[in-house]
Amino acid sequence: MTIEDIKRIISDDETKHLELKKTTGELKDGMHSACAFLNTEGGWLIFGIAPTSLKIVGQDVTESTRRELAQALVGMEPAVDVSVEYIDVPDGKGNQLIVMHFDGWVRGMVPYTYHGRPYIRVESTTKIMPREMFEERLRESKPGKFAWDAQMAEGVAIDDLDEERIRNAVRLGIAGGRINASAEGETVESLLRKFNLLKDGCPTNAAVMLFAKNTDDYPQMLLRMAYFDGMDKNVFIDNKQQTGNFFDLLDAGMAFCFRHLSLSGKIVGLRREEHLEIPAEALREALINALCHRQYDDPRASVSLAIYDDRIEIMNPGRFPMGLTEESIMEPHDSYPTNLKIAQVLYQTTYSEKWGSGVRRMTDLCREQHLPDPRFHLGKGTVCLTFKKAQKGTDGQKEDIKGQKEDKNGQKELTERQLLILDLIAQDPSISAKEMSEKMSEKMSEKMSEKMSEKEDVNVRTVERDIAQLKKKGVLKREGGRKHGRWVISSE
Repeated sequence: MTIEDIKRIISDDETKHLELKKTTGELKDGMHSACAFLNTEGGWLIFGIAPTSLKIVGQDVTESTRRELAQALVGMEPAVDVSVEYIDVPDGKGNQLIVMHFDGWVRGMVPYTYHGRPYIRVESTTKIMPREMFEERLRESKPGKFAWDAQMAEGVAIDDLDEERIRNAVRLGIAGGRINASAEGETVESLLRKFNLLKDGCPTNAAVMLFAKNTDDYPQMLLRMAYFDGMDKNVFIDNKQQTGNFFDLLDAGMAFCFRHLSLSGKIVGLRREEHLEIPAEALREALINALCHRQYDDPRASVSLAIYDDRIEIMNPGRFPMGLTEESIMEPHDSYPTNLKIAQVLYQTTYSEKWGSGVRRMTDLCREQHLPDPRFHLGKGTVCLTFKKAQKGTDGQKEDIKGQKEDKNGQKELTERQLLILDLIAQDPSISAKEMSEKMSEKMSEKMSEKMSEKEDVNVRTVERDIAQLKKKGVLKREGGRKHGRWVISSE
């Protein structure tokens, strides 16, 4: 390297990839920047140039200077192999520049520290690396050692896991061709070993997350669900919390969506096609991703599902994998699961893929129903996925805030709940809203996925709201008083 090369490097002043120091009197600060280069995109550290004027002055380099540099580099962990160049300064009376280049961080490497502290480069500034970034890089570098899901679950035995859940998962994997059929006859312990969910013969945190019968000692195994009246959080219509393992939470989340989202249908050929106002498969994919990829280290944090009049938000604790942004995550990308053990089991049991294709599938499902693309938002320590409901004018239809559609002829379609209400009234015109609620809960539960074992309620307020909409449409009216009256369905 020549002095002309140096002039080209410093022509843009100090940048994200360049740090200038006048002398090694600033060696400690220089090493902080070197550590930052190693943890970001790499860069040049040069001693002997005035940062403000960019005047190349050099310095007197002695054996003591060389020893100080070597000793300073020893403070870097892990050890770095860097070449130090000494370049003569023209007319510098024997002074030299000290030039070092540091390569950038590569995904999967441990974070670098200088005397125990990690640094990163933000534009032309060197800063201490945020703790969550440091911990994430540690987990990625040695997932078997540092990842939460790979750690042994304290006080948990194999008998504390739900054998039925384990065997159902295995059957799904066999049906999907991802598990050998011979696994169905193996012991639970053998299956857990094949899933890599044991450590020293004991269940790991991943085993608890996936299959535990009781999760009382794991407060992060919680799904918060809310249905709000309007477009903000001021008024609750329904507010629930579910604890349990992955499958318990997934079932509860999907059941909550079936309970509070409109189900519409139309006749295609000789059969009826029914659609949830947000595609059920897209919601299921989003919940699986949130539960699989969230950060479980913090027991205070949990996944949440919020339903508003205009949107659904699914939020989980965590952040995007390194290198992905709110925009780039919508494009094809590799899969970088936060919890490798959990992700591997969900792949083997066909609950997820390993190609980073989940976002594309959710987008395609929404587009098939002429809905806006789902969007991610990265908050402070959280990732939020938003599904927008259909707006006015969508696909030749208009829709009020509760999702009731009008077709091009002005005739309103009825939701699944409203059809059930009319069916119940046809059988018993004097039926009360409370009685409808109880009977509808049974009928709606029968229509849900076989995986949803828990009975789900359709509350009285929901029934009353549907009745009000049926009245408004002219489909239904009430004759007589509230106590002794009867319902009448329009002949139209």
